[in-house]
Amino acid sequence: MSPFVVLSIVFGYFILIFVISWHTGKDKGSDAFFLANRKSPWYIVSFGMIGATLSGVTLISIPGWVGESGLSYMQMVLGFLVGYFIVANVLMPLYYRMNLISIYTYLDERFGSYSHKTGSLFFLLSRLLGAAFRVYLMAGVLQLTVADAWAIPFYGTVAVTVLLIWLYTFRGGIKTIIWTDTLQTLFMLLAAVAAVWAISGEMKLSFSGMVSQIYDSEYSRVFYFGDWKDSRHFVKQFISGIFIVIVMTGLDQDMMQKNLSCRNISEAKKNMYWFSLSLVPVKLLLLSLGVLLLLFAARQGIVLPERPDDIFPVIATQGYLPAWITLFFIIGLVAATYSSADSTLTALTTSFTLDIIGAGSRTEHELVRTRILVHAGMAALVGIIIVFFRLLNDQSIISVLFTAAGYTYGPLLGMYAFGLFSRHSVRDRLVPYVALASPLLTWLLDANSEALLGGYSFGYEVLLVNGLITLGGMFIIRRPGHKPIMQ
Repeated sequence: MSPFVVLSIVFGYFILIFVISWHTGKDKGSDAFFLANRKSPWYIVSFGMIGATLSGVTLISIPGWVGESGLSYMQMVLGFLVGYFIVANVLMPLYYRMNLISIYTYLDERFGSYSHKTGSLFFLLSRLLGAAFRVYLMAGVLQLTVADAWAIPFYGTVAVTVLLIWLYTFRGGIKTIIWTDTLQTLFMLLAAVAAVWAISGEMKLSFSGMVSQIYDSEYSRVFYFGDWKDSRHFVKQFISGIFIVIVMTGLDQDMMQKNLSCRNISEAKKNMYWFSLSLVPVKLLLLSLGVLLLLFAARQGIVLPERPDDIFPVIATQGYLPAWITLFFIIGLVAATYSSADSTLTALTTSFTLDIIGAGSRTEHELVRTRILVHAGMAALVGIIIVFFRLLNDQSIISVLFTAAGYTYGPLLGMYAFGLFSRHSVRDRLVPYVALASPLLTWLLDANSEALLGGYSFGYEVLLVNGLITLGGMFIIRRPGHKPIMQ
């Protein structure tokens, strides 16, 4: 498919998104931007969150990950279900009871302003990296299919990609995203189904034959119960899945902002339950796609690209499959990437505006002007990080994402755990030092775990270790006998 056709597909897709943005962005008030006036239908939020959770990282990176870990990711998905149940019944009721816009306001009420800003800054770091990882994939595919042919440098591709996100979110905010996410989720799922269909057709496989091929392949193993030192061990993956959801959904402004836009806690819970259950078949679909891509490449003698994240783009766009699959792939990737990145940009704007600047008490006119400037600044910062990541990345990006989450979300996990399950306050000024020391100590332990723990190697459970170190630090700086401000 020619670069011009690919670019036409992308811009045609964005015309549709801009129409939705124009319609939903008519209400320019801050309440619409931050919480969609708390009138979002729960079923629309639920369906849209599938795309926001999966993103282009899942669509592109899971096939590469299958080559390394088979279907062991499903062990983590089972842990996700437990994590979502905890979020729905522990954290969301707290946020609704406190009538929060930014969930990190809880830390201010519970401990003080230093804790509040520390939690917000760790979220900003986490989501800036996450957004950069996700948009990096989209920019990489546009570079491969369009920009290289026209000798456009990678930073130019990044600039256009980020600009498009900013243009359709700067007015409507979360109110726009609730509806664009729904459309984007639909396109992403259609792309995955179309790819499975096309590859099965090229391999002359019926549905039962496809299932047999996947089941009999070397990549089909799901459960690992043997070696405790293996990072794929069931207990490690399952527990990691629980806590990854708690921090990357329950303690994440991006995901919670959508849930807080529902009419009430009852509808927010319905959203969470249906959304979490739907992820199981969707994740299995994407993992099965990864297996089929690898089997197809082996049968056709296709030399796999050096970057695992390039496997799907190369097979989908370089003539190995029918031309129509490139259309679905490009639309699906654009939809998956932007459904996550646009909501992230809005959440970053919300947190920085309300938590760091403290602009919530300003007049409506001042608040709107401030958040527009912050929105533009966050978009630019994401673009800069993407360019640097292009120079550094050498592994499957979904693995990078979960590894980074272990270090950046760990302090949030420890702070919230101490706040929810203890009756002590803390010396608020010391909280930033605890939050900074915890990832450093976790990294030192992780780097030397095999020598210190008899060959044991950490996987994604570094998140739990990091959270426990933060929890211990909070206990050390506690003020005994002081009851928490918020129960």
